[in-house]
Amino acid sequence: MSTVLHYKCPNCGSDMAFDSQTGFLRCASCGKTENIDNMKKDADTNEDESVHYEADEDDLNAAKSAFDNDYADASSSDEPSRHSTFNENEAHEYHCKNCGAVLITESNTTATTCGFCGAGVVLSDRLTGNLAPAKVVPFTISKEQAQEAFKKWCKKGRLTPNDFMTADRIKNITGLYVPFWLYDMNGRGEAEATCTRVRTYSDANWIYTETKFYNVYRKVDLSYSRIPCDASRKMEDNMMDKLEPYEYNNLKDFNTPYLAGYIAEKYDFTDEEMLPRIKQRVGSYVDNYLSSTISGYSSVMYNRKDINIRKKNADYTLLPVWMVCYDYKQADHIFAMNGQTGKIVGKPPLSKSKILAWFTGVSVGSFILFQLLTLIGGLLA
Repeated sequence: MSTVLHYKCPNCGSDMAFDSQTGFLRCASCGKTENIDNMKKDADTNEDESVHYEADEDDLNAAKSAFDNDYADASSSDEPSRHSTFNENEAHEYHCKNCGAVLITESNTTATTCGFCGAGVVLSDRLTGNLAPAKVVPFTISKEQAQEAFKKWCKKGRLTPNDFMTADRIKNITGLYVPFWLYDMNGRGEAEATCTRVRTYSDANWIYTETKFYNVYRKVDLSYSRIPCDASRKMEDNMMDKLEPYEYNNLKDFNTPYLAGYIAEKYDFTDEEMLPRIKQRVGSYVDNYLSSTISGYSSVMYNRKDINIRKKNADYTLLPVWMVCYDYKQADHIFAMNGQTGKIVGKPPLSKSKILAWFTGVSVGSFILFQLLTLIGGLLA
């Protein structure tokens, strides 16, 4: 689900876009800049009326009950997720007739291009969009920097076809804000184990083995902040996971001008729907940490291990990604870049002839080395 937002320059009337280098809105025609932090979230109404945080009363009561009971039900969420709301006149949803993606636009947008399939879309049927993110990490990598990094990345492929490395295969490069849930989680782990320490010693007549047994108990209480989880159905989870980590020192309260000049996808999965995945991830962190506290023993046998994971908070957050679709011999390949750190993820095409040459070279080299070692062994014998 995508959004294309337009902000007009008060000087010349041209479109303004978010400048990743300065963090301001900038007019491409006259160069005028606007500080986003000083802009209202809705130019037509008061901020308090257009964007606010909300929580369901039942959720708040459940949160208080869970806190008072101190993990009485480890599977429940004890804090509501946080998001903002769009004013009815600020944003609308519509469906791309080509690929079915659900997109968000400003209320005065009449036509645009789908960020997923590239099809021209006429906005006919619209639905009011009611959810906006709570947080956003703005782009710090510009489009030009992303394109240059992609070209350098292509040239590094030792097994990449030569004509692919020398040609500009970029179909399009898109700045996309991908929806994530940032979770604050708490994990408690408790373990009881039987451990041994084994010592071997000897005298003139005997070899002795001494085994000591220990009953070991461990309890840990850990907190984790801002663990990201991709909430888009269209984005590949593996690719999004590999783009981590993001740096949250530049995390901003959401404001629509950050999206100017970019596309932003709306989440497909709620924080509750993604909670099992994030619990599994955090559970492995707690398990590994708990195990690391039991060290220095010859053997460890767990008699009991309990791990309880609880959600403290989840913020609907947009994280920046540069997406490039490039083609080679009628096949599309996808490349993604962390729009904040510049980390690159993607699979370039491979050259069969280069793979064969590399395998042949390794095989011949190994055979020559084996023959050389055999000859040297014979001479020494």
